[in-house]
Amino acid sequence: MLANKDPLFLTGVTFPSEYPASPETLVKLTVYDAKDKSQESSSFLGSATFAVGDLLRAKDERLTLSLRSSDGVCAAGTVVVSRLKMGEMEEVDLDHITTELPSHKCPLVCESASHSCIDRDNNPLTGPVFKNPICKVYRFQTVDSKWMLVREQMEECTLSFSIPKQLLSLYIQEDMSRVRHLRELGELSPHWDNLRKEVMTRYGGIIGSYQETLAELDKITGRSFKPSCCKAQKSLEFIPINLHTQRMRVTCPRKTDAFYDIVTVGAPAAHFQGFKCGGLQRLLSRYESEKKSFGKRRWQVDTAKTSRSCLNKHMRSFCPAFFSTAYQCIYYSPEHTAKAQEVLSTVSLLQPLISILADQLLQAAQEHSSSGLREALKNLSDKTEQFVHTLKDELVNSALLALHAARPGYVSKNQKQTPVQGGQHQGHIHQGSDQNQSPVQGLPGHSPATSITDSPAGCNNVEASQTTTRGEGGTLKHQDSIPHHKEYDEEEWDRVWANVAKCLNCVIAMVDKLQEEDGSRQEPAPEQQLADVITSHHPGEWREQLRPHVTRLKECVMEVVEKAKRAMTFVLLQEAACSIPQGFLLQQRRDVVFSQALAALACGFVMRLYAGMQDQGFLKQLHLVGLVAQFESLLSTYSEEIGMLEDMEVGVSDLQRVLFQITEAKTDDLSDLQPLVCGRRDHFFVEVPLPRLVFQTLPEEIRGGQPLRVFPVLFNVGINEQQTIAERFGDISLQERINQRNFEMLEAYYKSLSEKVPLECLPCYQTQTDIKELLETLGQNVVTKKRKNVEILWIAGTICRRLNGIRLTSCKSAKDRTSMSVTLEQCALLRDEHQLSKDFFIRALDCMRSRLTQGDVGHWEDPEACAGTENKPASRHFYPIALLLVSSHLLVVWLILSLVFLLAKYQ
Repeated sequence: MLANKDPLFLTGVTFPSEYPASPETLVKLTVYDAKDKSQESSSFLGSATFAVGDLLRAKDERLTLSLRSSDGVCAAGTVVVSRLKMGEMEEVDLDHITTELPSHKCPLVCESASHSCIDRDNNPLTGPVFKNPICKVYRFQTVDSKWMLVREQMEECTLSFSIPKQLLSLYIQEDMSRVRHLRELGELSPHWDNLRKEVMTRYGGIIGSYQETLAELDKITGRSFKPSCCKAQKSLEFIPINLHTQRMRVTCPRKTDAFYDIVTVGAPAAHFQGFKCGGLQRLLSRYESEKKSFGKRRWQVDTAKTSRSCLNKHMRSFCPAFFSTAYQCIYYSPEHTAKAQEVLSTVSLLQPLISILADQLLQAAQEHSSSGLREALKNLSDKTEQFVHTLKDELVNSALLALHAARPGYVSKNQKQTPVQGGQHQGHIHQGSDQNQSPVQGLPGHSPATSITDSPAGCNNVEASQTTTRGEGGTLKHQDSIPHHKEYDEEEWDRVWANVAKCLNCVIAMVDKLQEEDGSRQEPAPEQQLADVITSHHPGEWREQLRPHVTRLKECVMEVVEKAKRAMTFVLLQEAACSIPQGFLLQQRRDVVFSQALAALACGFVMRLYAGMQDQGFLKQLHLVGLVAQFESLLSTYSEEIGMLEDMEVGVSDLQRVLFQITEAKTDDLSDLQPLVCGRRDHFFVEVPLPRLVFQTLPEEIRGGQPLRVFPVLFNVGINEQQTIAERFGDISLQERINQRNFEMLEAYYKSLSEKVPLECLPCYQTQTDIKELLETLGQNVVTKKRKNVEILWIAGTICRRLNGIRLTSCKSAKDRTSMSVTLEQCALLRDEHQLSKDFFIRALDCMRSRLTQGDVGHWEDPEACAGTENKPASRHFYPIALLLVSSHLLVVWLILSLVFLLAKYQ
């Protein structure tokens, strides 16, 4: 207690499972007088001891104890101990509570208002994900002099380690696949072979580093979070800092229980790599601008149409690593390399899907199901058409030509050709997008009898290749620096991918033929004729007739995939060689930051899903639009925290590549209920398995495997003393740009939500301010020049809760600033939604920010407290946010005095 002769200590006490309690258990209360909190000095006043059984048997469940001095003689006052019934225990008799007290565990707080007690660790939903709960119980007075019961519950999340470990495995698989594709390019000229070896060596280094990190993570057992004191440890750089979930449950008289969830986590950032040169946003911007600058110079050289010798001179200066007398450098812009990644990703996804759909077509033929046959054919046609159109991109064709030019012996062949004169080209560039209609003429809507070769073809038209240009988003411009020679058969690629369309036409024609024959057999006929038809019919006849055409289709698809992979791999080889070593370092940094951000998002998504299982409006919103995930950041725009914020901005933005999918667990075993991650860097799926009985209650769209989107937004307002310096002497444009950009994204999400989901699906709050008005107010605050405008965070958080969203709060280490923000938000919710008395607001805030004791429970606000600090006195309070918003003049005085003190100390 501090400066109060009649203090009211409102924090509850629970008995953890590792310290069992019984009616005979003795509890000792010790009271200290806090002299100076800043110096953590206090004096002993007195102590009292009581038995749990005495409290349970007390008439009004309240004991009045006398505090005794250390010698046990003098009385220092009295203390009143009350037993509070939690909401879920109100319907349980006293004997049951007494017997269950020794094994008391914090129950699940997201159950319905029936107050049924659920063992959290054994609950099939939460057991695999949330562990080690710590609870605090309060009782506060409302404006009508009633008492509300408030329980805070903080837990660790097993996804802190499981998600990064799965991502590391996927990164390793992806990079090993790239190395394998580079090997499969075949024989290359010495110049290109050396570049390939260098790139493969870089990938090998990344793979080895990731494998070493994964092995270190596999050795870690016990805790499910990374403490802030380990934030710069290399083996833990993929793990988010202090990832915890916090739930506040409020039980009020004559009202149903309410709960409020929030995820706290340290800002996703690459602490091990440091922030000397800035964070990801700045590093990536600088990296891309350098590449674009090189590309601009390269295009200018091509446009000038200089002589061959002059061109070679320019290429030596612009791209010495790529210059070769055999083959000049081709610059691929970031758009081209992104397109190459997209083509690789698309064909890798579509090829196995087409194979599966082809097998489903054969299965429908085996079953003689006309409707099934039509449905399977439609799906197969759609995916094959998408596959063919993906490969029509001119980038694939030009990359195949470039790859052919990089083969050994190309120089001698090229030297025999006549020089290029007057803009005439000896080679031919196929411009499929300008001269052909859809390659799949026999797809639904076309006659299956129409051959693809009937379409106009201008594949080897020299004049067409000369006049082709590259528009916005169109095909590549013809480059004089790309060598062409008669030995390269440019029609080969056209024939290969056109064969896919031809094979599909054959499949469609055969299906139509089978259905026509089946229809003619069902026409009225004499009984004898019908019997002859039946006896001559064999169950596998359709399948056997379709099998050759389907097999040929799958073979053609595989052949196209192999060629396309080689071509796109060659594009990425050039990009990777140009970006050595900076590009690889940036990719590693991005992997680290994304891993931390995804673990936090997955934790929030699972927590929100579990809480909304019975809310049909929420589930409807989930599959129709998706959820908004609001990251609240308290980082300053000063010193190293600028780099952290730049890392976090990119990490949160990269979460747009993530989709969630709810699946049915194979078994009800807890190990089968862990979320799983699959995919590659440009797109990831997070599968959230649910027990069969729970899964069956979900809407059909979700049970059907529909991907569920999450819209991440980030709002940042620095609140510490470093932000004061940044606002007065530094630059806060980064914070302003982040808030403005993410406000626009939040506004777009609400517009989409209001068009597809009725407002009745959204939760109801006591504060009935319209969401549109809140958005308008947020927009005004975002553009307003105001120091430490915490209104941005308040309004954004309110909008997120009103939209059924996921709330995540972070600062550097998810400790002091995060704790202050969360506790202030909780008290504001109690005041606005549950009529907390004004007289109790500050008292409730201080109570939530106080620590219980030293030891395990005392780690509530500082879960990363290391073993070496366990015996140090615990700080009693976290100071309110208002104290951080000090006058700038006082801050300057404080800085000067601190500097004088340090100089005197070290002299």
